[in-house]
Amino acid sequence: MKYIDYVQLSPLQRFAYKLKTFFANLPKNIGRFFKAIGKFFKNLVLGIIHSFQNYGTRFVKGDWATKLSYLVMGSSNIVRGQYIKGLLLLAIEVLYFLFLITFGSTYISKFGTLGTQATQSNFDPETHRSVVVPGDNSMLILLYGVLTIIVSIVFLVFYIINTKSAYYVQELSKSGQHIPTFREEVKQFGDEKFHITLLSLPVLLISVFTVLPLIFMVCIAFTNYRPPNLAPNNLFTWVGLDTFREVFSNSGGANMGKTFLSLTEWTIIWAFFATFLNYFMGMIVALMINKKGIKLKALWRTLFVITVAVPQFVTLLIMNQMLQLDTGAINIILQNLGFDQIDFIGNETLTARITVIVINLWVGIPYTILITSGILMNIPEDLYESARIDGAGPVKTFMSITLPYMIFVTTPYLITTFINNINNFNVIYLLTNGGPTTQEYYQAGKTDLLVTWLFKLTLGSQDYNYAAAIGILVFIVCASLSLITFNVTKSAKDEEAFS
Repeated sequence: MKYIDYVQLSPLQRFAYKLKTFFANLPKNIGRFFKAIGKFFKNLVLGIIHSFQNYGTRFVKGDWATKLSYLVMGSSNIVRGQYIKGLLLLAIEVLYFLFLITFGSTYISKFGTLGTQATQSNFDPETHRSVVVPGDNSMLILLYGVLTIIVSIVFLVFYIINTKSAYYVQELSKSGQHIPTFREEVKQFGDEKFHITLLSLPVLLISVFTVLPLIFMVCIAFTNYRPPNLAPNNLFTWVGLDTFREVFSNSGGANMGKTFLSLTEWTIIWAFFATFLNYFMGMIVALMINKKGIKLKALWRTLFVITVAVPQFVTLLIMNQMLQLDTGAINIILQNLGFDQIDFIGNETLTARITVIVINLWVGIPYTILITSGILMNIPEDLYESARIDGAGPVKTFMSITLPYMIFVTTPYLITTFINNINNFNVIYLLTNGGPTTQEYYQAGKTDLLVTWLFKLTLGSQDYNYAAAIGILVFIVCASLSLITFNVTKSAKDEEAFS
């Protein structure tokens, strides 16, 4: 479509055209996304290959001290006067091998099987009692095995740093240049390498408290860690992709496949309405508050801020009690007024789903009002003056100026809100606990989202492998959806459009 034809379209026709264009280009954008991922892994592999080539080159060109550093870390530095640095590198090597010998090797040797000897209970004829003989703990083998692998990777990084440093000081010595002392190198971490100093602690904490648990969770998805294979009394083992196949199948009467697909469908519907109803209704309320002639604007904004200040879980628990069928305040009022009671969060699936969406508006709109109010006050007044001169009415002004500007600025917010609603645990769990219950689903109710189902699988039926597999699938969907959607929006392509 030509631009002259596009500008003559009505706002609704423009929206339909953009929506059609988005879905028409979706396969192409998905292809670009996976192409970018492939390019990333290609560059990663090429970088690793290049590093090994440099590793070999340094060994070939290195002198005896540099070659010795490939076996005894820090040798080249010690020979050339960098005693402290050389001893630190040597200490890292010694500590790593001590760790490997005294701790890591025990778990790495069993990592492939996750244990072979289960805990047994033997009868002791002398004491006439059962004696428990501890066996292998698959959970600890997996956890400490992953820890050993991560420690080995960190050691490999220091080992590569050692070879680079060995060759570097060799070149400095050969050319007669000054070899930096340990104090001079440490001083660099307060100057040109200060970014490393600042990032070291956060990276360490993220690695320990985020990366390690994530890797452990991913590994769980490839095991059969569920009843009756629960540690420490029983063993579990690697099963490859069997867990993912079971998630999509209905074998064994578990209805896993039906549950997963049905909850995925409801999760997307919930996220769509929870995101865009909050967004547009919050924007409308913000427009009403910011409209000229409205009195007590500060009061209305304060009231919404107070609403946000109340903890969300408190609001949801109160609403849960108010919506009960027989004892809830709302149904009691309806009954006193002569109306029939409404089973808001009981056995009616459609009613329960509509209820959670409406209650989410109650707790979500104030956030949107606060965000959009600031943006609305920053829209240039000249745009509205020009629109009024051209004869544009309120609806035309909103569709042509306010809405495009808001969407342009808040696109990243919309994407993150949509993803957050996919994982919105509080509203569903505290309001309906996933109900109404049904025998059609495996360990889930009709209003359960994937994230609340994952919670029930973990703490309820202890199907840890299923929960881990579902968590991985949700992450892949959310990450792909976020990246693809953001990269096709105008916010990413034309950052200066409204500057």
